[in-house]
Amino acid sequence: MSDALRLPAEVIHAAELSALAAEPGPRPPGWRLTPQAVRRFICGGSAPKFVGDPGLVDRSIVSLMGRQGLMLVGEPGTAKSLLSELLAAAISGRSTAVVQGSAGIIEDHLRYGWNYALLLAQGPTPQALVPSPVLSAMKAGQIVRIEELSRCAPEVQDVLISVLSEKVLTVPELGEDHEIRARPGFNVIATANLRDRGVHEMSSALKRRFNFETVTAISDPVAEAALVARQLAERMADHPGAAPAPLDVIELLVTVFRDLRTGRLADGTAVASPKAVMSTAESVNVAHAALLDATYLNPGPLGGQHIAAQVQGVVFKDDPEDARKFRAYVDVVARDRGGRSALWRDFHRAAAAALAKSGV
Repeated sequence: MSDALRLPAEVIHAAELSALAAEPGPRPPGWRLTPQAVRRFICGGSAPKFVGDPGLVDRSIVSLMGRQGLMLVGEPGTAKSLLSELLAAAISGRSTAVVQGSAGIIEDHLRYGWNYALLLAQGPTPQALVPSPVLSAMKAGQIVRIEELSRCAPEVQDVLISVLSEKVLTVPELGEDHEIRARPGFNVIATANLRDRGVHEMSSALKRRFNFETVTAISDPVAEAALVARQLAERMADHPGAAPAPLDVIELLVTVFRDLRTGRLADGTAVASPKAVMSTAESVNVAHAALLDATYLNPGPLGGQHIAAQVQGVVFKDDPEDARKFRAYVDVVARDRGGRSALWRDFHRAAAAALAKSGV
């Protein structure tokens, strides 16, 4: 797997997880690490893997020690999936038991299916049963992750009610009393996007079986800039000809995103906020694209002009009115800052020129 574009957390951090697993101390049944080691794995060190509220991480760990599942909700790009992956890797040593929620998910994706060749040849037997990631995690006593649960139809969601309350799945095809009961260590981490409210609301019965935690955007601009710089360096590791991204350029990018995301400048001045997702994850994508541009297409030190060329791809996604809001930000805020900073001046000029070409 060394040539894979992205490796699971338990592979990337295998040495660290192995060292933490060797530490003594009480741990819940089925857990590879102690709860304190799980917290250190996620939040510890000078470069925490999850940049956010440590209290949220503590509450998530406590939830997974209990009988209820963990539901992570929040705006897009707030690292819900990353947190669920890190938790699963630390607790179970495996984060790849995943169901990706969508309109195409059916009950079999959460329960089980059949190998139809064996089914026709032998009839319904345990050998012919194809377990879902949920069922596999129950058998192994591990965490299963369900991404974007609210995008699944209600009848699919409700499969989880008995899984979470009784920790059991029945297989009536193998006999009336054939049940598969979860081993210690099993639990469910689900995520839901707040912008998907109204797509498929969860039933009250299912909600009661989850502890809900809201994952918010990073509040500290310094920590956010450090995270963007670190993730950008990781993405550019396969491009040895690329120069490191200057910190002031990263800070400009983070400032633009925070201004537009919150609808307010650092001094409290209100600005129009687009409907588009201006998340930290999107800012990493913009930084990555800008540095690739500066490395291969328009060579030179990464500057405000490279950021301006890429940021429109984020702002112009959802609503035509967003383009006009961004235009107002460029014409007022970026222009004013450009009078005091060459970096902002380059950003303003490039953004204004690109907007003019787009007819905004």
